[in-house]
Order: sequence, then structure tokens, then C-alpha cells
Amino acid sequence: MAGLLAILSAILFALAAALQQRGEIQLAEKGRRVTGVGSLPRLVLVPIWLLGTAALLTGYITQGGALARGRLVVIQPLLVSTIVFALPLGHWITGQHVTRRQVWGAAAVIVGLSLFVLVGDPNQGINQPKSGWEWAAACAVVSALAGLAIYLGDRAKPTIKAAAFGCACGLWSAISATFTKTTVEQLHHGLSVVLSHPEVYGLIGFGILAFIVQQLALATGQLAPALATGSVANPIMSVLLGVLLFEERLKRPGWHVIIAVTALLFALYGAVLITMGNRERTMPGDRHPADRSRATSALART
Repeated sequence: MAGLLAILSAILFALAAALQQRGEIQLAEKGRRVTGVGSLPRLVLVPIWLLGTAALLTGYITQGGALARGRLVVIQPLLVSTIVFALPLGHWITGQHVTRRQVWGAAAVIVGLSLFVLVGDPNQGINQPKSGWEWAAACAVVSALAGLAIYLGDRAKPTIKAAAFGCACGLWSAISATFTKTTVEQLHHGLSVVLSHPEVYGLIGFGILAFIVQQLALATGQLAPALATGSVANPIMSVLLGVLLFEERLKRPGWHVIIAVTALLFALYGAVLITMGNRERTMPGDRHPADRSRATSALART
């Protein structure tokens, strides 16, 4: 059941991203393109973007259900399949180009994930870290890495910017998932107990950060890189957090662990292939990359 809920979450996240990007394209066609955090409120008036946001929130709910029933080191890697569903949805909804390399990358993701789930079987672990400083250290490290990704990608070309911002989104989504796991456990004791613990506020705070950065990644017009790198960063960080914070371990024989890790790396390699195979999509109002190159050359000659 936990695995099925995780796959359903991946489908909803892919659908949400495609619908939200369609909303951003509609704004760009009207000359009101999203260019930064300050222009994000414009999206609230776009119906298809709101529909995508509803799909995203539903995905968070099913992800919470999956985390309540399964281990972090298994549930989060299953979300790598988001990029597999995003390829056809992006093609149908936002006119994204799907290349042969991306199809091979999607196949690698499916094979790697199937093998990982087949041989991976982590033990129970614990429901929350033993001390608050572990939470604080994890939040600081993850935020530093996400901030670095945003800094490096901010002025890069659209594909790289989408990939960098997607990576930051994946990192913050991973830390948010750890808070989600603990918050769901606390729900069994009532809402008042949940609100009295800081984990729910960490869930909301890092969830909002991930949401904002994803919208900026989608605003570049490059759906596949934005989701592929997030699909890579999220499970890697989630597995690390599951091991370090929740003491989750793969309990089967050593050779099973080797196969499970290799399978996960193969799935992540597939996500990288999807990013590398991206054919850049020009947003309305943007010049085509070739046109920008010619304009730059003309200015250089004058």
C-alpha cells in the first residue's frame, strides 16, 4: 500500500508541474511572465495553475499516507518516477519536446526503481531523531546546499537554471518529508499535539520554500530538467536523512544492499540522461537561443 501511494504521489506531482507550467506559459503569452518571487502572485488568477496546485496538495496528502506506512529510504526514491510521468504529460499539456535520450533515461529510472524496491527492505528505525540538534544540523546543511544551487543557476541559461532550481526544490522537499513523517506519527495523538511540536512548522516552512523554487524553475519553460534534478536530489538526501536521523537500514544480506544501492544509482543516472537530453523550449516573449547568439555576435562586432 505504501508503495502504491508513493507512485500515486509521483503521478500527481508530475501532473501538477505540467499544469502549473501551462499556467505560467499562459501568463507569458499575455506579457506578464513570472520573472521572480515578486511576480508569483500573478499565478493565483490563472485557473489551470490553481488546478495544478490542487493536484500538488493532493500529492502531498498521498505522500504523507505513504510515509505513515513505509520507510523514508524506500518511499522517497519511488518519487523519482515523477520524471517518467512528467515526460508524456509535459508533451501533451505544455508542448515539451521528448527526445530519444530522455526515453532511454525514463526506461533506466523504471528498471532501477523496480530492482531497488524488489531487494530493498529497511528495518523499522525510529519515529523521530533523538535530539533537536540533529534536526538543526540537517536543516542547516540542506539549506546551504539548496542556496548554493540557486546561486549557481540564477544567471545560467534556462536549462541549467531549471536544473539548479529543481535541485534546490528536491533538497528542501527531502527535509520537508522528514518533518512530514514525524508529523503524521503525531497525528495519532490529536491535532493539538501536532501543533505543540515544531515539526509541523518545519514541514510547512520547507514545503513553502520548495514550492516557490519549483515555480521559478518551471518559469524557465524547461519541465524535464526542473523535475529530473529534483527527482535526483530528493531521494539521495532522503536516504541520507533516513539513515542519519531515523536509523533506517537495509537489513537484508550484504549483496542485497549492494544491488539496491546500484539499482538506485542506475535510476538516478536515468534522471541525469533525461536532463542532458533536454531540447530547450522557448517561453513566449523569449528569443530562440540561436537568435540570442546572433544578437550577441552582432553587438560584439559594433
